[in-house]
Amino acid sequence: MAAAALIGLGAAIPLDRLAQGPAIPSRIPATFPRTWAYGTASHATFAPHAMVASNNRLAAEVGAEIMEQGGNAIDAAVATGFALAVTFPEAGNLGGGGYMVIRMADGRVAALDYRETAPLAATRDMYVGANGKLTGESVIGPRASGVPGAVAGMLEAHRRYGVLPVAKVLAPAIRLASEGFIVDSTFFRSLSGDKYRIEGFAGKSVFFPDGVPPQIGSRLRQPQLARTIGLISDSGAVVFYRGSIADSIVAEMRRDGGLITKADLGRYRPVWREPIRSSYRGYSLITMPPSSSGGITVTETLNILEAYGPAAPFGTAERVHAVASASQRAFVDRNSKLGDPAFVGVPLSTLTSKSYARSVAKSISRDHADPTTRVASRMREGNETTHWSVVDPSGNAVATTSTLNDLYGSGVYVSGGGFFLNDEMDDFTTQPGTPNMFGLIQGEANSIAPGKRMLSAISPTIVLDPGGSLLLVTGARGGPRIISATSQIILNVIDHRMSLADALSAPRLHHQALPDSIRLEAGGFDPAVIARLRAMGHYVYELNSGIAAAASVIRVKGGYEGMDDPRSHGGAVGF
Repeated sequence: MAAAALIGLGAAIPLDRLAQGPAIPSRIPATFPRTWAYGTASHATFAPHAMVASNNRLAAEVGAEIMEQGGNAIDAAVATGFALAVTFPEAGNLGGGGYMVIRMADGRVAALDYRETAPLAATRDMYVGANGKLTGESVIGPRASGVPGAVAGMLEAHRRYGVLPVAKVLAPAIRLASEGFIVDSTFFRSLSGDKYRIEGFAGKSVFFPDGVPPQIGSRLRQPQLARTIGLISDSGAVVFYRGSIADSIVAEMRRDGGLITKADLGRYRPVWREPIRSSYRGYSLITMPPSSSGGITVTETLNILEAYGPAAPFGTAERVHAVASASQRAFVDRNSKLGDPAFVGVPLSTLTSKSYARSVAKSISRDHADPTTRVASRMREGNETTHWSVVDPSGNAVATTSTLNDLYGSGVYVSGGGFFLNDEMDDFTTQPGTPNMFGLIQGEANSIAPGKRMLSAISPTIVLDPGGSLLLVTGARGGPRIISATSQIILNVIDHRMSLADALSAPRLHHQALPDSIRLEAGGFDPAVIARLRAMGHYVYELNSGIAAAASVIRVKGGYEGMDDPRSHGGAVGF
């Protein structure tokens, strides 16, 4: 079935008609403050057989189309990923990287790390100027880019688990790039907001040909990108890493002073890793190990909360204090102990153990905050990265998160290739004691080294019910706030028995150790709760922007519900 015909599949259903999940005997309707923006406006999409939830609806339609044609969840995830490079270039990409967690219906699990790597010419202090201060080259421009892993990673996942020919899986993305898609207001605003990043490089001729972005309602065609994906469809990853596309990347680097060489591209390999398997109150979690910090930090946060005791009611000061304190401690470990396991010893078994969590939980006071070290640094509040969750008719499930880091990455656009390159080098510890673009202050374990994978907060996660059946596929976009959103969606489903719509709509909080403060989504928490938290000694700040944006699928009676975050503009499509 053509993607356009899938738009009506999986009709949205109101909250009071949501089916009940397989492992939770009943759902409890959530109550949020009247000032909360997403209290009653959100709904999930139901479909009996299969579901794709994505931060971009056109890409979700592609994933559903591929499954309707006989593809499995891995085929659909790969097709969605390539489609996102076309329809969602702010975060979907060929020039970035990502992580994928897979759970097959027969119980097999896998985790694929296709994170970018530092070029061989990279050095530890490459972004520190003669005055001892950061130069900004880790954020915009060609020196900000790591060696991209997205193409190698998605094709490797398809090679091992896909069932359709790769040409069929990539065909919808080629069609969208060659025939174009209609520019909507979200795409227009996205381009307009990042004109400063794009217009200094070759992407200006594509996205700002007359000095302004394509108008709402116009059709955007990307023939260079169509050709690139077509070459990948015909020749595989070799053309991207050793062939003509690699030549285009290297030429772009030489034009602008970047570091990536043909040797860097030729040596890139995605890595299959053993997923982190943990539990929370009888539910099983399958999530991503390093080089992503997401799985360890989500697991440690949940383990601490389990050891801390029964969950207080949602939205209370006691609950916010517990979640924030657990997150604070998990982020202390994340920021100081984690890095690429090929370069540093990661204490994974310790940080994910129940005994370690019990000892940490004992350090949390019941009635006052425990300061980290207060740092006056400003957190950025964008929603970089993109996540998609897929379940197929057989019950195979995939959680995938991909990223360019900042929106449109480094701004560098590969002439002739039709795609942006990442600015992932900023995710390294570019200078100890100095926050990166997300306000994270990290340690030596994540320092720059040639060929090293930079630490990530990406947290694709699959949750099984106490009987071992698939329950939830989730993950998010939004820098370190990904960890908070993913953890809290899981808590909402398990502890607070929320429907998927409520679990994604619920107000969120974020504590990343430094800055030493709780960030709350504005309007989501009662003033009395905030006053109580401040009386406990917490520094509390309300944010007018959302804390990450998730895309999730949950198994319910009779099928699946899927939903893109109400903080985002994507969608869920099923059949």
